[in-house]
Amino acid sequence: MREKLVLIGNGMAGMRTIDELLKLAPDKYQITVFGAEPHGNYNRIMLSPVLAGDKTIDDIIINDLQWYEDNHIHLLTNTTVTEIDRVQRKVIADDGTEVDYDRLILATGSNPVMLSVPGSGLEGVISFRDINDVNTMINTAKTHHKAVVIGGGLLGLEAANGLMQQGMEVTVVHRSDTLMNQQLDKTAADLMRVELEAKGLKFLMRHSTQAFLGHDRVEKVQFDDGSEIAADLVVMAIGVRPNIALAEKSGIQCERGILVNDTLQTYTPTIYAVGECVQHRQQTFGLVAPLFEQAKVCANHLAEIGFAMYMTPVTATQLKVTGIDLFSAGDYQGNANSQVIVYSDPQRYHYKKLVIEDHKIVGIVLYGAIVDGRWYFSLLNSKQDISPIRDTLVFGQQYCEPEQVTSS
Repeated sequence: MREKLVLIGNGMAGMRTIDELLKLAPDKYQITVFGAEPHGNYNRIMLSPVLAGDKTIDDIIINDLQWYEDNHIHLLTNTTVTEIDRVQRKVIADDGTEVDYDRLILATGSNPVMLSVPGSGLEGVISFRDINDVNTMINTAKTHHKAVVIGGGLLGLEAANGLMQQGMEVTVVHRSDTLMNQQLDKTAADLMRVELEAKGLKFLMRHSTQAFLGHDRVEKVQFDDGSEIAADLVVMAIGVRPNIALAEKSGIQCERGILVNDTLQTYTPTIYAVGECVQHRQQTFGLVAPLFEQAKVCANHLAEIGFAMYMTPVTATQLKVTGIDLFSAGDYQGNANSQVIVYSDPQRYHYKKLVIEDHKIVGIVLYGAIVDGRWYFSLLNSKQDISPIRDTLVFGQQYCEPEQVTSS
């Protein structure tokens, strides 16, 4: 008789775990999946191209509803689990549904951080998190003109670009003086800002939001210096927090995220957690690469075919804005022990920064010329001694390994 496996969360991390498990042990579990949205599993990181009009919702569906049927997975859409009974090993949903489990996976993701300022509950003040948010933005752009995006990070810039593609006049508000300050140094960020301004985006740097003004719908954004800007739509993209409410309510140990060990088990051995809701060795996660690694390890453990161990990989960042090429990875700022190699050609909007420690690449920032990004990234991940090629390293693989480029 097959064991019962329940997955709470029909997102990318949880369903990637199921995908991996089906490859390893397709007949081991009777699987039930709870999803709060009405769709099958979709690629959340491709919401930006949908907003920009480059893709449709159908294009980003990973597993449609038929796939669940074909794989004998019971999918409960529009259903939110509100309680986990760890003693009886069952979950209870908001509509009263109860499902027993032998093994449980928590993949509750994260919640967008929303500013707690006056007016944050007005119509037209939203996050950028799911298909519903994208639909709201697209529909608003048909009848309104002025959009303000709070947050000049990766997600904020993608939202701003998408809204601009929908015909809105967009202003990005950022507290720092450096766009994407978690991935870029100021030189690269300033080059990007000039190019984005040329495309039509506006920026208010070093501005902190104090209030949203309006009657029923947002009409203005007010800043702490007293200045104001008109807004028909406000999109907050200032970060996310692990969604741990259900786990905490159920007595599962949490700090910033749901605490897991190297096999993605929580402190309750029958319960696993993957994705943006987890905290592993003091780290929480927001990019897709580590989530997919977690999925592999968790599936391996659930399949009982050996004990893979999760180690957080170094991740790289690229921006999904047409015409903007950037690549960032590792410790791009460096420290007192670092050596920094820089190539800069501002007229062509080309910039390279390689951070070196102990003869190894530890950080990368590329802007404009990113063709060697993956090669530099492989050197970083493999911790290769770059001493023999240090003098030509900044010129890329073509100069350092011409035979490899030719053969490939």
